[in-house]
Amino acid sequence: MDEVSEGKLVVADNEEAAALAGSQDRNLRLIERAVGARIGARGNEIRVSGTTEQVGRATELLGELVKLVRLGHPITEGEVEYAARMVGGGQTDAADAVFSDVVLVTDRGKPVKPHTQTQRDYVAAIARADMTFAVGPAGTGKTYLGMAMAVGALRESKASRLILTRPALEAGERLGFLPGDIQAKVDPYLRPLFDALYDMMDLEKAQRLIQQGVIEVAPLAFMRGRTLNDAFVILDEAQNTTPEQMKMFLTRFGFGSKAVVTGDITQTDLPRGQKSGLNHVREILPGIPGVAFVHFSDQDVVRHELVQRIIQAYEQHETRE
Repeated sequence: MDEVSEGKLVVADNEEAAALAGSQDRNLRLIERAVGARIGARGNEIRVSGTTEQVGRATELLGELVKLVRLGHPITEGEVEYAARMVGGGQTDAADAVFSDVVLVTDRGKPVKPHTQTQRDYVAAIARADMTFAVGPAGTGKTYLGMAMAVGALRESKASRLILTRPALEAGERLGFLPGDIQAKVDPYLRPLFDALYDMMDLEKAQRLIQQGVIEVAPLAFMRGRTLNDAFVILDEAQNTTPEQMKMFLTRFGFGSKAVVTGDITQTDLPRGQKSGLNHVREILPGIPGVAFVHFSDQDVVRHELVQRIIQAYEQHETRE
């Protein structure tokens, strides 16, 4: 039988305790649910009870969150939820997940940073390699972190322009049924890229840079015949490219440029029997200097924890099938 234990964390004052506990003690409830301990706050004291292992894990995470509060960083529920899952699962890098370096501070003052070891590897790969492929399920931060690195490169004049693209898979069949000019027709396919961009950058500033041609958001087909020099290029939803489209995109790569290619090979919308360009390139390019591959798993999902469970359920179903 596990030994019952108690622990106590004393913080500077009630204000610091409130920041640690979160709105209506939400952060404490998330940690409780993850590690199984009982946690209560009174004044500037946080008390923990449970088995020795539960108390140790909860106290470890609370201690790291206190450090984050004292550094002046706001604690988001997403960060707490992810770190709590990692501690609850016995992973030892939860503190790093909370304390990873900030990639970018958005125009609204929000810090963007990796939360998992794979995300940190991804950021490091983008910084190191000329071309980085990020493969994995939805919600793992592939596009979002790639966008943060791209906006950061633009800010720091490491790139003179930012090019965001994705395949408009159904555009060839359905564009004629959509109202408006060509831009209005392709906008629905590009909306996720706009959303990520506007989360990083003030709306008016982003639109001004788009009008000036510094930022370009366009379907993959618009890349044909071009050479992309001194640019940071993101190809999103790459699982929906054909091998021919992927080759076309990769051979647009120019001097002084950096490319990030993201995709989820389990969610291809290509016709049955059509090989994905992302799967194809995984067979061809590994080992080439300047090219990096980063593979995410459901453990890297940093959206609502239900997303992680849904991904796992689908994977188990596909295995049975």
